[in-house]
Amino acid sequence: MAEFDYIIVGAGSAGAVLANRLSADPANRVCLLEAGKPDNSALINTPLGIVGLLGTKTYNWYFNTEPQRHLNNRSLYWPRGKTLGGSSSINAMIYIRGVPTDYDRWEQAGNPGWGWSSVAPIFKAMEHNERGGDALHGEAGELNVADVVHPNPLGAVFLQAAAEAGLAANPDFNGPVQEGSGPYQVTQKAGKRFSSARAFLDAIKTRPNLTIMTETRARRVLLAEKRAIGVEVQSPRGIERIMARAEVILAGGSINSPHLLLLSGIGPRDEVERAGIQLRHELPGVGRNVQDHLDYAILIKDLSKQAIGIAPGMAPRLIKAFMEYRRDKTGLLASNVAEVGGFARLTPESAEPEIQFHFLPSFLRDHGRKRTLGYGMTLHVCQLRPKSRGRIGLNNADPMADPLIDPDYLSEPDDLAELMAGVKLGRRILAAPSMAAISGGEVEPGASITDDAALEARIRAQAESIYHPVGSCKMGQDPMAVVDDRLRVHGIAGLRVVDASIMPTLIGGNTNAPTMVIGEKASRMILADRNAPPTEAAA
Repeated sequence: MAEFDYIIVGAGSAGAVLANRLSADPANRVCLLEAGKPDNSALINTPLGIVGLLGTKTYNWYFNTEPQRHLNNRSLYWPRGKTLGGSSSINAMIYIRGVPTDYDRWEQAGNPGWGWSSVAPIFKAMEHNERGGDALHGEAGELNVADVVHPNPLGAVFLQAAAEAGLAANPDFNGPVQEGSGPYQVTQKAGKRFSSARAFLDAIKTRPNLTIMTETRARRVLLAEKRAIGVEVQSPRGIERIMARAEVILAGGSINSPHLLLLSGIGPRDEVERAGIQLRHELPGVGRNVQDHLDYAILIKDLSKQAIGIAPGMAPRLIKAFMEYRRDKTGLLASNVAEVGGFARLTPESAEPEIQFHFLPSFLRDHGRKRTLGYGMTLHVCQLRPKSRGRIGLNNADPMADPLIDPDYLSEPDDLAELMAGVKLGRRILAAPSMAAISGGEVEPGASITDDAALEARIRAQAESIYHPVGSCKMGQDPMAVVDDRLRVHGIAGLRVVDASIMPTLIGGNTNAPTMVIGEKASRMILADRNAPPTEAAA
């Protein structure tokens, strides 16, 4: 029976950071568990490989939600990374922090040390920005942040159209102001994806005190009364027990971390007992408070044929792209596809942007799983701070089964109103003179959709996740909080949750970089607590 000081469940955006920091001290024996395969794949390393990663199950949990009552009872697709690097190995690589008030709200909700003044230095220390360092950006960290090396010319057309529609230019969404339109920076290096595994694991895999176990899935947390003492796993060798002398740290993400707690008998009594699992610790907030960015895609035809399309003219471009990428890691294959976008306030009185845009020089339907012939462009419109809340639950007691996922999108009417306003703004941008000059007409929602009732119907029929679920093990001191401000599970000693599930509320943007910061901040807390006398976690 293997024994370690720290067991980290999940080698994703936060887990990779934790493994690096905790194993930096040779006195700590660290075990990093990952359910997926290693990440040595050309699809992962090549930025445009995202098209293949989203449509297959090889490195992807490939989850689906419960039928959504406010979206025509559709079951929505939730891809999540299942490999070293987690979702940072299959995402669009966009580097966004959010705005200061996002984090100040966390602190004001009873989580001291989580305000912007506390996390901003961590963002900066973690970052190696190829543009160079300044008051807001770092250049000495492990996480490489770069500009897209070979942007599609349609991105510039979109930015001009956005300016014509009143959205000012913004060269840096992580600068003093988030609002505006501009290029996204990406977690890439030399034209290749730079996941959390690249940034934080590659250089340390040979540390003798770090054991990385891939294709090893956690089944439940082992408890001795009210203390976590290890993890039961399903490995290639069968069911095994791995023991922890100090702590078990769940870093499986907003779906898998609450699911593992529930499988371990930690959570709402009715949820746990209904599945036939013995209740070990009642904690009503486990799996609740789920929030996600709901997204609607506007599609238009591209008469200029500069888009990435399924058409005869693409063949020579693809041949050229393969040659360019093979030679010097530039060209089309180095693109993350979502190269430019923007953030918009819906009213002059808005304190912060309510809407985010991702512009793609390509048709994109059903997460790329549904092919659309011809040349086109897609503008993703997502509402940044939804009021709707859902849950992660148990379908049954089988630890190998998928969890129940019910985000309950649009259960709060304000969410639909903001998303509709964002879609209207997006349509105005795509109808602005620069874009209109090359547009072959709107495909979705379509020129016939002119009134609010028809637009609402299209949103309910077509809106999808843009992959930012958070909140299912939220941080705080209220009755529905799962962890305290040091990310210790309430009422269970030796157990923490460190991933996007601890966010009390969504941040205004893509969640990958903030999740890495959660991993860094947690590692500092864990190391600070290392030599403290044993205490029970806060009740």
